[in-house]
Amino acid sequence: MGTVLDIKIKRANKVYHCGEVLTGVVVITSKDSVQHQGISLTMEGSVNLQLSAKSVGVFEAFYNSVKPIQLINSTVEMVKPGKLPSGKTEIPFEFPLQVKGNKVLYETYHGVFVNIQPQKGKSTPSPVDFTITPETLQNVKERALLPKFLIRGHLNSTNCIITQPLTGELVVVNSDAAVKSIELQLVRVETCGCAEGYARDATEIQNIQIADGDVCRNLPIPIYMVFPRLFTCPTLETTNFKVEFEVNIVILLHDDHLITENFPLKLCRL
Repeated sequence: MGTVLDIKIKRANKVYHCGEVLTGVVVITSKDSVQHQGISLTMEGSVNLQLSAKSVGVFEAFYNSVKPIQLINSTVEMVKPGKLPSGKTEIPFEFPLQVKGNKVLYETYHGVFVNIQPQKGKSTPSPVDFTITPETLQNVKERALLPKFLIRGHLNSTNCIITQPLTGELVVVNSDAAVKSIELQLVRVETCGCAEGYARDATEIQNIQIADGDVCRNLPIPIYMVFPRLFTCPTLETTNFKVEFEVNIVILLHDDHLITENFPLKLCRL
C-alpha cells in the first residue's frame, strides 16, 4: 500500500454559509514514514459559464470577455517540511468562509450551462389564480380547431421556498375532448453572456404526472411538487448570468391536442 490521503469535513451534511468556519482533518495513511516538503490546503470557489453547442459561433466574444469568476480562494500551511511517521496521521484544519472583495458567495449549484462552486432570501407569498380556455392560449395557429375546454386552478405562491413544495389545485370544469394526462413540468432557464449578446437555454429538470386518464369534471386535483435538491438553486441574477425557474402545467387530450400554461417561479432559501 502506498500513501493514501483523505479530507474529512466535520459537518455531516457539508452545508456551510458565508462567514462560518469550515473545519475538518486531513488523514494521511502510509505503511512507511514519508518525507515531505510541506503540506498545505487550498479552498477555491468559482462560477464557470459556458454556452450550449447551438450557441457556439454566435457569441465568440463571450469566451474572451467572461472568465471563470473566482468567489473565494484561501490557502493554509498545515505542516512545515519534515517527515510523517508510518501509520495514520490526522492533521486538523480551519477555513473561514470569506469571499474575495465585494463578491457574493452563491449557493453551490451544477447546471447545464452554469456551474457554481461553493444567500438567504425573503419570500413573500404570491398566489396566482388561472383560467385556461382556447381563447387564453398563446401561439395557437388554428384556434377554431381546438376542442372546447375550461380549466381553472391556482398556485398558492410563485415565490417559493426551495425546501418547501410548490402547491396548488387544478379543476377541469369541462372539456369536449377526453383528458389523457395532466403533468407538472419544472424548467430551469440559464442565461449567460456579455455586452455582445446573451444565450438562453431552458432545460426540463423534473416532470410529475398529477392525473392519468379522463378525470372527473369539477373534481379538485392537488398540485404538489418537491423541488429536486441537485437540480435547483435559489433564483439568482448577476451581470453575466441568470438562473431562473418556471413551471408548466401540461394537459394532453385524447385527440393529441397539447395544452400548456407557463408560470415563472422565484425560488429562495430562508
